Amino acid sequence: MANINTASYDLTLSQTVDLIKAIGTKKSVLVEGHMGSGKSSILKMLAAEFPTHTAVYFDCTNKDLMDLGAPKVVRYDETGMEYLTMIPNEELGLHFDRPIILMFDEIGKNKGIINGVRRILLERAVFGRMLHPDSLVFATTNLGAENVGDVFPPHSRNAIVCTRMRKYNAQEWVEMYAINADVHPVVMAWVLKEAPQVFQSFEEVEKPDAAETDGGNPYIYHPKAVGRKAFTTHRSVESASDIMKQKDLMDDMTLKAALAGTVGVRAAADLVTYMKIAEDMPTAESIKESPKTAKIPASAAAVCMVIMRTLNTLDRSWINAWMEYMERLDAPEQAMFALSVRSQKYKHRELVMTNKKYTEWCLKNQHLNMADKK
Repeated sequence: MANINTASYDLTLSQTVDLIKAIGTKKSVLVEGHMGSGKSSILKMLAAEFPTHTAVYFDCTNKDLMDLGAPKVVRYDETGMEYLTMIPNEELGLHFDRPIILMFDEIGKNKGIINGVRRILLERAVFGRMLHPDSLVFATTNLGAENVGDVFPPHSRNAIVCTRMRKYNAQEWVEMYAINADVHPVVMAWVLKEAPQVFQSFEEVEKPDAAETDGGNPYIYHPKAVGRKAFTTHRSVESASDIMKQKDLMDDMTLKAALAGTVGVRAAADLVTYMKIAEDMPTAESIKESPKTAKIPASAAAVCMVIMRTLNTLDRSWINAWMEYMERLDAPEQAMFALSVRSQKYKHRELVMTNKKYTEWCLKNQHLNMADKK
């Protein structure tokens, strides 16, 4: 029998959310994924789509069996005999008089609690109390191969739906998340230019400390990397963005140290370099006020930063000015903007797609649109 490539069944973040939406009321879904890849954001995404539900977060890393509930002594009125019952922990959400979205986060890091929550995963019940029938239940854990202590026994896996969530690659992360999350434009430009290494899976890298020309990767987490305490994940790169937004409050050494402690020494050095390149960027005000004469950066990286900044901040008041400026850019850079705004997730998509100057640009540049689709 031929070997099955299990990686071909890995889902994106949005596909994982769709799976839980589809079957989460009947079957619990265990989501396995890389650290910092967005697993914890699944609860927030589901809550946005189910406003009538209450989002319930259960952190398994700091719980034991006694944290699932507390004993209570009850007395029969007729006989006076006492017996013991259990009151569920409020973090399980059974006290809400409405459907809930229950997330067991980091469940694989706590072997002692898995059997304790087994009934709620299988039957939507704990201590004899039932969840609302419209409730969604899912759990998350890191990949076992990351060697950070995540274990989920086979008999428990067999009773639920297990799926692996893959990392967004650089292009997906920018289009599906970063643009709409106000990530610093320098960070987005850096991620795009360093793709696919910054968000590469450690499973694709045999020798992480080898030279990049020999297949090494100095950015990512890897269980075989020697002494690598900070690295790039979707989470840590966004944290680097937060740091860079406050760079004017720090001296250069403090900024470099903060970045190195967040995304690693190599990534920090890249970001500092990209910040220097950003000095070649025109101000947003100059584009708004004089789109036909505003500065065009000399470097492709700086142009990319201008596009990322625009995607973040564009509004109705200056979209026409931007379109005039954009037409002065090279064709691949214009195509980068067009590809980004067509994403269904882009927050200003309708604003751009209905703009007269943009539709005129599309008619004149159909060859760029076709190239993007290949």
